Amino acid sequence: MSAPLLEQLIDALRVLPGVGQKTAQRMAYHLLEREREGGQRLAETLELAVERIGHCVQCRDFSETELCPTCANGSRERSQLCVVESPADRLAIENATGFRGVYFVLQGRLSPLDG
Repeated sequence: MSAPLLEQLIDALRVLPGVGQKTAQRMAYHLLEREREGGQRLAETLELAVERIGHCVQCRDFSETELCPTCANGSRERSQLCVVESPADRLAIENATGFRGVYFVLQGRLSPLDG
């Protein structure tokens, strides 16, 4: 027999970084008590995002299209390359600096010790 739906919701919320049992419980109760419409929108958007967002074929950033908007932008300086660990790092650099080059997203850390 599978776990009750409330337990499944709490467990599903725990996949998010930094979300433990108590935080997941608070989130689940909040959605069910006060934000059912927001919860429905969250579920629909999450389903679409998981289904439609892939990786850019050039830089490996998240993208809904074969080329992300940055790589598709012809005015970017192609002679400047910024290698970043994650899409979040690319976004932080893009928002905080005037960098006009292109990126390569590793999608994880390089660890010489781990091969």
